[in-house]
Amino acid sequence: MTRPTDTDYTGSGPDDAEWNRSQRDETETQRLDRNWNSLLQELRVVQTGVQILTGFLLTLPFHDGFEELGGALRTIYLITVSCAVGAAILLAAPVALHRALFRQHQLALIVTYAHYLSFAGLTLLGLALSGAVTVVFGATAGPVPSAVAGVVTLVVFSLAWLIVPLWLRATTGSPQESADDRRR
Repeated sequence: MTRPTDTDYTGSGPDDAEWNRSQRDETETQRLDRNWNSLLQELRVVQTGVQILTGFLLTLPFHDGFEELGGALRTIYLITVSCAVGAAILLAAPVALHRALFRQHQLALIVTYAHYLSFAGLTLLGLALSGAVTVVFGATAGPVPSAVAGVVTLVVFSLAWLIVPLWLRATTGSPQESADDRRR
């Protein structure tokens, strides 16, 4: 397995590094520090919500009425709690990665893998939210509203967190092209 270079995690390659030098007047190390700090801030934003959701889901079986959930809702619940726990693990993993590689001068590697861990964690969080909505609607409104609510949540999650951001990334062009477009 090859190790990522300073530009691997951006997906833009050398053009991105050149744009950062010319437009931001920053070194590679400064860019990595900025990207690491930005990623940490993003993780701080989602971490509390993930922890609350996971804690809620983990306590649910100990509440009165949980045994009344049918087999399908229990299965959805187990998948949902697994996604929530997976999201909590993956969204905290960049911190553990940083600790393991601290003072090893591997910030490019840390930022690259933290990006992928965060993306996977956000995907699991979206699935957990969809599952939680499905279980809540199933327990309170019945199977049809449950299925509709779960699918709507999954579609909104997919659009807002995956499809639109990836489409924007694919259609914005290189950093230099984007800067030229803004000047016109």
